[in-house]
Amino acid sequence: MAIYHLRATMISRSSGRSATAAAAYRVGERIEDHRTGLTFDYRARGGVDHVETLAPANAPAWVQDRAALWNAVEAAETRKNSQVAREIRVALPAELDHGQRVELVREFCQREFVARGMVADIALHAPGREGDDRNHHAHILLTTREIGPEGFGAKNRDWNAVEMLEGWREAWARDSNRALERCGHDERIDHRTLEAQRIDAQERASAAHDRGDEAEALRQTVRAVELDRDPLPQLSAGAWQMKERGIEVAAVRVWREVKAQVAEVARVAEVLAGQVRDWIGRAVDRLGPPAQGLAYAGAADRDGREGRQDLAARLREAWEARQSRTASDTVAAPGQTPEPESARSLAERLREAAQGIDRGTLAEAAARLQESREAEERQRVQEAERLKEQERQQERLREREARDHDRDGGLTH
Repeated sequence: MAIYHLRATMISRSSGRSATAAAAYRVGERIEDHRTGLTFDYRARGGVDHVETLAPANAPAWVQDRAALWNAVEAAETRKNSQVAREIRVALPAELDHGQRVELVREFCQREFVARGMVADIALHAPGREGDDRNHHAHILLTTREIGPEGFGAKNRDWNAVEMLEGWREAWARDSNRALERCGHDERIDHRTLEAQRIDAQERASAAHDRGDEAEALRQTVRAVELDRDPLPQLSAGAWQMKERGIEVAAVRVWREVKAQVAEVARVAEVLAGQVRDWIGRAVDRLGPPAQGLAYAGAADRDGREGRQDLAARLREAWEARQSRTASDTVAAPGQTPEPESARSLAERLREAAQGIDRGTLAEAAARLQESREAEERQRVQEAERLKEQERQQERLREREARDHDRDGGLTH
């Protein structure tokens, strides 16, 4: 499942970092830092899928030499606490192939960074040997000064604006979704906070329930349940490098445990979503192609008893039960590892919500509802055609009267 991740950080001398070291590590090359005399050699590291440098059309040719580029960046900065580069790290959709991921990152960088006057040094990394094999990601190292034919000029402080970062976050989601759609994938990502996405899913579920579209209500409820979680904890640059090297420190262990909890809830939610699609498909097969947009809803049966088992309602109850848990069950003390049982119990509630569902009853209720809606649609179309025919007859009558009037008027002169 495609995930959203975009994180922006500064490479600053005040934290003991350098642009040359950052570039060498991310692309897996050897770069000598002319300012300090240090050499950074990461040629032995693996997992680097693709590297390239993008620069404005008026930039000098030497920017394509990675060592020359980042040494020039270091030379342009004279303060001991200078911010020498900006790094953007993004998660790449695993649904795309290598060429599609390269194209996505290249187009994003060209429009959002290079067109503004930055040089973008790109490195696409493959998933690590251990862990999630879908963890394709890219490191984008950016210059903080505008570049022209003569080299680097003044720093552009506008690039530090919060609004600029928010624009990049939104643009990455938009570009990724377009790439997924263009390549025939249904998955989408969202740059908004988990809370904002969850509220949106709740509102969509409520609106769908009000209009009787229980299939959509169920889908949005599943989505709201999945989003009802804390975000992954942020790792420092040092902790992230340790994680990628396979070194387990406390922060990395917490990160892995939280990620495992999120993955478990997402997996169960995806299973339920798959069941929903399967049930809809069964009902659609009974009715043929016109049954698009089928909704799991229906009135009570002839005796006034409920003629269906509402899975969306079951999931809503599970989600509400999750919301009403006591703070002691959900809040960990500062610095304490989050309690893994909370996510597992939520996943178990989701499983229980899906049990005992009579799929045949759901399909039959859906089929009856669809037949009723199709009959209503046919009646609506017929009524619209009848009204149009009346208008056409009235128009023909007015035209005939107008011709008769003109002919009679001509005879009197």
